[in-house]
Amino acid sequence: MTTSPEKTDLSQALAEQRELLLITVRGLTDAQAAQRTTVSELTLGGIVKHLAQGEEAWTRIMVNGNGELPDGMLDLGQYRMAEGDTIAGLVERYEAAARTTDEAVAGLPDLGHRVLLPTTPWSPPEPQYWSARRILLHLIRETAQHAGHADIVRETLDGASTTAQR
Repeated sequence: MTTSPEKTDLSQALAEQRELLLITVRGLTDAQAAQRTTVSELTLGGIVKHLAQGEEAWTRIMVNGNGELPDGMLDLGQYRMAEGDTIAGLVERYEAAARTTDEAVAGLPDLGHRVLLPTTPWSPPEPQYWSARRILLHLIRETAQHAGHADIVRETLDGASTTAQR
């Protein structure tokens, strides 16, 4: 595995955002994790599920680099807990996805490695390429954004927040 200060710093920034997210789901029941607390459809379980799916998909894009759309990347079911989902199972999936992402990033020769992005309904007509660095920054942004959403949902649910639970 190749490591560099940049990889270390960006991986640590992502790890910190993941930790903030996971604080918001500590001690929840499955019913609480599936409960909507705002006018949004967001639930804590749905946020964890979406971020797990996102890390899985973006890591496959980064590693494969062939422009193929990963299975489930556009599945709208990734935003909510399905029957049979548990918050413990979703957290386990998220932690496994995080380990896979971290291992993939560590194994890259450098973060300038460029990959072809899959075509999506919102893609421009010409092929798009991102560096592994940009994918990692995208994951940091997504995780931070949704950790903030999760904090609001949790605070509305029972008054807990990441600040209070640290």
